[in-house]
Amino acid sequence: MKKLLFILITLILTSAFSQEQENEDLKVGVVLSGGGAKGLAHIGVLEAIEDAGVRIDYIAGTSMGAIVGGLYASGYSAKQLDSIFRKVDFDKLIQDEVPRKAKTFYEKDEAEKYALTLPFDKFEIAFPSGLSKGQNLYNLFSRLTSHVSTIDDFSKLPIPFFCIATNAENGEQVMLEKGYLPKAISASGALPSLFSPVVINGDILIDGGVINNYPIEELKAKGVDIIIGVDVQDDFRDRKELKSAVDMMVQINNYSTVKQMMEKRDFTDVYIHPDINDYTIVSFDEGASIIESGAIAGQKVMKDLVAIANRQKYVEPALVKFDFEDEIFIKEVTVNGNKQYTKDYVLGKLKLKIPAIVSYEDFSVGVNNLSATGNFETIDYRFKKDTDGTYIINFNVRESPSRMLLRLGLHYDPLFKTGALINVTRKRLFSNNDIASLDFIVGDNVRYNFNYYIDKGFYWSVGFNSSYYFFDNDIAIDFIANDVVNDESLQLNEIELQYSDFTNRLYAETLFRRSFLLGIGAEHKYLRYLSETIGIDENNSPRTVFESTNYYSAFSYLKYDTFDNVFFPKEGMQFEGNFSLYGFAEGRNKDFEPFSIARARAGYAKKFGDKFSALLTTEGGFKIGGNNTQSLDFFLGGYGFKEINNIIPFYGYEPLSLRGNTYLKSSLIIDYEILQKNHLNLFVNIANVGEDLFDDSSWIDSIDYSGIGFGYGLETFLGPLEIKYAYSPERAASEWYVKAGFRF
Repeated sequence: MKKLLFILITLILTSAFSQEQENEDLKVGVVLSGGGAKGLAHIGVLEAIEDAGVRIDYIAGTSMGAIVGGLYASGYSAKQLDSIFRKVDFDKLIQDEVPRKAKTFYEKDEAEKYALTLPFDKFEIAFPSGLSKGQNLYNLFSRLTSHVSTIDDFSKLPIPFFCIATNAENGEQVMLEKGYLPKAISASGALPSLFSPVVINGDILIDGGVINNYPIEELKAKGVDIIIGVDVQDDFRDRKELKSAVDMMVQINNYSTVKQMMEKRDFTDVYIHPDINDYTIVSFDEGASIIESGAIAGQKVMKDLVAIANRQKYVEPALVKFDFEDEIFIKEVTVNGNKQYTKDYVLGKLKLKIPAIVSYEDFSVGVNNLSATGNFETIDYRFKKDTDGTYIINFNVRESPSRMLLRLGLHYDPLFKTGALINVTRKRLFSNNDIASLDFIVGDNVRYNFNYYIDKGFYWSVGFNSSYYFFDNDIAIDFIANDVVNDESLQLNEIELQYSDFTNRLYAETLFRRSFLLGIGAEHKYLRYLSETIGIDENNSPRTVFESTNYYSAFSYLKYDTFDNVFFPKEGMQFEGNFSLYGFAEGRNKDFEPFSIARARAGYAKKFGDKFSALLTTEGGFKIGGNNTQSLDFFLGGYGFKEINNIIPFYGYEPLSLRGNTYLKSSLIIDYEILQKNHLNLFVNIANVGEDLFDDSSWIDSIDYSGIGFGYGLETFLGPLEIKYAYSPERAASEWYVKAGFRF
């Protein structure tokens, strides 16, 4: 009887245990820590979790853990994330780099003059809150999560999710579980000093790792039974590893987070710590190895993961439909938060004319171009897909309170010599869309350039420009050959020339077809040059004045520019055509007759592989009428200076060596980027320059002038540094050119 009772009890207990196991369904949460580039290891760990068959019911993350976790929660698989992050250029993302071809013509000119830009409100120098606004990251996250853009509650994502950020004003933790997913994960990953803070619901938020780099308690409160934790943050370093001040600062910053992790990891059911000590928080270029380290760490706990999976019921994964459209039809754009800058201004910088079919890439670079103006502290947008498949884009912008900038630059070239540029720029001086900018250049030759511009986007913008350029240089006697009779006994080859140009321009311009700039205007130009080498003037001073005349003209221009880099272009096309009609003059030129000048230049750059590129340029110009006015003829020679008044560079000759009222010039440059931003190049240019070349066939009978050579160029934050050697077969002579800094 006892034996029978024992068997009966055993059967009942076994049945109950089996039934309990059958009804068991563990709820699993995954917590992902922050760690910068080290956080890419999360992807490898997630691959291992998938391979084990574990169903993840909740994800929590901080910083890079929030980024990986948020994208995974939106429906991506680990393999998809692996593929995505292997293709990402993190350098461009972090730097908020805006492709040059995406910028407006005004922004191109501004970006290619100044080495340093600082806020200068109330004439006090300030510094930006971060090296990057994180706009590129926001653009990427918005694109990748467009399929869940209508979800405001993160618990409704394919996998419920939350992330941690830090309130920069009071140091308190902010748990983000509602709102717009790209903005939330951007806030959690806003590493102080690297990225600008993100504003959500009026709170200024920075990296969540500052306050809570491993939100395990918050995840536990979501009702999960098992927590799998992935720790990718730095450990304490010993004295051998503390080799620099930076190492020491990182160590100090890690004091609290490392101690917290020591406590929290004991409450983690499956603790995973990939071997990533050899990497830093910015080792994004080693992303593939870091991901592999995460996969290896996941394999080491595979038995534990499989055991967890065996205690879960199988649930059919939610079907996630991704919106991987290359182009979208935008039927409407709304802009909120703009007070000083109109919607038309915003659309103009975005290069959007609604309705329009736009690629995601073009849209993103348009957003970056709007950000690059510096007029907005934050630019948030959200895609809303309508029932007909078209999109409405809602922008929320926060305008920058800064209205004044201080900008600096340095330059050297063989014509203007050394120059230090100090610029003061004032935005919204008289109207919401205007900008006033004054360049003052000190050095061997004092100069200035003032520009006032009212930017109307796609509509006609208007501006006023005033400039003064001066150089004092030895030039070939041919420059003034028609202004002075050269006594052969003097045997003058060169003279010292003081050349000044004072120009005022009133102009209007408009952008059409998203890429072309058309402008018209009126100009006053006072041109004066003299030499103290020869002659005596009326005041018995040792000098001869060759030109001192005011000229009045109307002009027009057409521009197209898609070069990826104006100094070392690898791809793109460039065209510029100018026409000026000079109708009046007063001053030394008593024999003035109206004349016109037309000039055009076209360039094409093509990349061959990763290192080689070629740039082919062809240009020409001619003057109609005004044979008695030769001050505005075409002058060729030299390299590296800012072009003014038809003074044109030409390899193999000194500046202003060749002169004529007509010219044709072509050049070819072969560039080899031996190291990043280090260029070796070979070049050749040919030209015909003379009087009325198009009146007969002389412009194609032969090549009168040529130059060949080689050079080295280095891209620096001050602008390009270039050294070139050129040889002219006609002269049987060579020239060295050294140029440093942006042209101004």
